[in-house]
Formats: sequence, C-alpha cells, structure tokens
Amino acid sequence: MKSADRILFTLKTRGPLTAQALGEMLELSSMGARRHLEQWLELGLVEYYEQAEKQGRPNRYWQLSEAGHARFPDRHNELTLQLINSVRELFGEQGLNKLIANREQQSLALYQDKLSGYKSLRAKAKALAQLRNEEGYMAELSTHDEGGFLLIENHCPICAAATACQNFCRSELKVFQKALGDEVIVQRQEHLLSEGRRCVYWIKPN
Repeated sequence: MKSADRILFTLKTRGPLTAQALGEMLELSSMGARRHLEQWLELGLVEYYEQAEKQGRPNRYWQLSEAGHARFPDRHNELTLQLINSVRELFGEQGLNKLIANREQQSLALYQDKLSGYKSLRAKAKALAQLRNEEGYMAELSTHDEGGFLLIENHCPICAAATACQNFCRSELKVFQKALGDEVIVQRQEHLLSEGRRCVYWIKPN
C-alpha cells in the first residue's frame, strides 16, 4: 500500500491525528505526512480542525471528509436503499422486519458454524473479528481494561441500510450474543449512528 493510501487507511481506523502522529505511526517524517495530507486535502478527501493545547500553538488534527469515508466500499448503497424502500412500500414495516429476521438467522447459522470449533473466549472473539473483517467491517480485537475484549469495527459496509432502518444494528448485536453463547455478555460501547466514530462491542464473561 502506498504511503498516501496508508494515511487514508490510518485516519479511517484511528480517527483524527496530527501530521506528526501520522508520521510516527507510518515511519514518515512529519513533513512527508503533511505533504500527503495536503494532496488529499486538495482532492477533498481529508479535512482538519485546530485544537488548543495547554501550552504553545494549537495543534492541527486531520480526519477523513465525507468523500474520504466514501472511498471505503459500502456495499451498493443506492441499490440497498431502493430495496429497503420497496419492501416498506409493498409489505410494510412488518415485511421489512421479516427480511431482517431472515438475514439474522442466516448470519447466526454462519457465525455459529465458524465459532463452534473454539473453546476459549479469546479464540471465539478473535474468530468473530476475523469474520467481520472478511465482511468488510475493518474489524480488530483488543483487550478491555476491565476484562474481556473489544471488537472494534472501523467501517460499516451496510451503513446506508442501517441508517434507513436501525433494526439492522439491533439484529447484529443479537447475532453476536447468540453466536458467542450464554456464558458471554456483549455490550455496544460506541455506535456509528449515535455520533460515534465507529462501532465498538465489549465482549466479556457472564
């Protein structure tokens, strides 16, 4: 991956950063990172804001613009929204809920099959993160300070569908809980559609 593309990926997965912080993470000079950022700024893919610090001049924090986020695929947004609206018009909200329930059962069957060979919570959580990553969620797993793990999803390939009907989000949370079993609790810590930068789930022993 080219340095310029790595900058977009890092801003997507890590959120707002200074040019210096980006340079350190990507083994670039702050000048080199700033040069790439200014190129993306001209193309409208990044933007920045100034944040005052306790001492010295304000720092400039760079982040993806709406166009920058759009560079990461969202699984045919326009078609998805058309289908959702069509189902609503033809079958009402009840018909749409049946569609979501059917998708939920299919996802649950797949996840349960993939996780069935693992015993420990760590192994199950890691396998779940891998599944979500393969589905385009740019998922990663980290440990939680109070025990258990954080499933971090830096991208939502069904964001348009979830925005049009948040039952998709509720359904995914139910799938995680059922796939991991009764001995595990899954709690959403951040939600992209509730002013979060991404979706984050805390997976912990029950």
